[in-house]
Amino acid sequence: MRKIIALTLALALTFLFGCQKKGAGNTVKVGVFMPQTGATATFGISSVNAIQMATEETNAAGGINGKQIELVVYDDRSDLQEAATVVTKLTTQDQVSAILGEVASTRSIAAAPIAQGAKIPMLTPSSTNPEVTKKGDYIFRSCFTDPVQGDAIARFAYNKLNARRAALLIDKKQDYSVGLGNFIKESFTKAGGQIVIEEYYQEGDSDFNAQLTSIKGKNPDVIFVPGYYTEIGLVAQQAKRQGVTAPLVGGDGWDSPRLYEIGGTALIGSYFSNHYTADDPDPAVQKFVNSYKSKYGQVPDALAATAYDAALILFDAIKRANSTDGTAIRDALAKTVNFKGVTGVVTFNANRDAVKPIVMIKVEEGGKYGVADRIYPEGTAPPPTESPSPTTGASPAASASPAASANVSTAK
Repeated sequence: MRKIIALTLALALTFLFGCQKKGAGNTVKVGVFMPQTGATATFGISSVNAIQMATEETNAAGGINGKQIELVVYDDRSDLQEAATVVTKLTTQDQVSAILGEVASTRSIAAAPIAQGAKIPMLTPSSTNPEVTKKGDYIFRSCFTDPVQGDAIARFAYNKLNARRAALLIDKKQDYSVGLGNFIKESFTKAGGQIVIEEYYQEGDSDFNAQLTSIKGKNPDVIFVPGYYTEIGLVAQQAKRQGVTAPLVGGDGWDSPRLYEIGGTALIGSYFSNHYTADDPDPAVQKFVNSYKSKYGQVPDALAATAYDAALILFDAIKRANSTDGTAIRDALAKTVNFKGVTGVVTFNANRDAVKPIVMIKVEEGGKYGVADRIYPEGTAPPPTESPSPTTGASPAASASPAASANVSTAK
């Protein structure tokens, strides 16, 4: 009988301890896995900074249903296997209620099955590969996908720039560039445009004159360059020297302070799609930018903005769920409609992907980024302009008192 009583007591204590770790006390535990070191550390650092800022603002405004948010942050070192390892720790050892991460699609794809198996909702702020959310019904993304981005780029060029003849210049070694290029080509030709020439380069190239000579000979209205900022700056310089007048148009891989450092004035009049721009005069954007600059001493990049929104979307879902149970939070996330964030108004579709606008940015004098257009996914219209109702979760940042310190556990 004593053994039975002891076993029953042990099981009860285990259950209670587990509930406490899930946030049954005065905290709600949220896991974060991001690259703080390694090849993509700058993206991960800005994302974690923004998540911590969102946490501080939410905690200062009273937390989630009276509970303070506790972040458990892991550095996955920009490594695929480490991402899987730390998410395993978050779901077992740390027993978090939900997870934010990762920036890179490959690492989100590696981690998603683990979160799915544990029935812990995982929300990625910036992984655009369509495969991410196909890993299960507990996996969400608050950014756009590459097919949506490619379609927006193509429609912008066709409708706003009146382009009918286009060239494609693709980095053949980057899945991002190849995939986004294919989506642009598909949408542009569907709209009635024509791809008159396709040229290729690979990461690390510095001489694009041969490709640009061929492109110039075809006299396109626009040149699609869905690559990364390092090569884009050089392409712009060499295109200008050759007298190419067609504007360059690309995707979010352009987003970096180094873009203008490399390309300079040759980039003026070019366009690229992005999640947001810090030069957007929208008051909500400027409030976020000023708060981030004040706290971290630098202008927030697009991944900081997407991470900030993702954190607030998740906190709102936990509040609406009124529970720290993974399934309840998952159900609340799935019902997110017209959440007004820094990067736009977010609604999750049936695939748990964000339906939201894409900002088309024009590079201007001095490296300023002007908003050329906001493109909404095909088949949707701009949402109502009024503030979201309480059920859609307005950002607590709008009414927060001076930020309290976030409760952050940085796991090693």
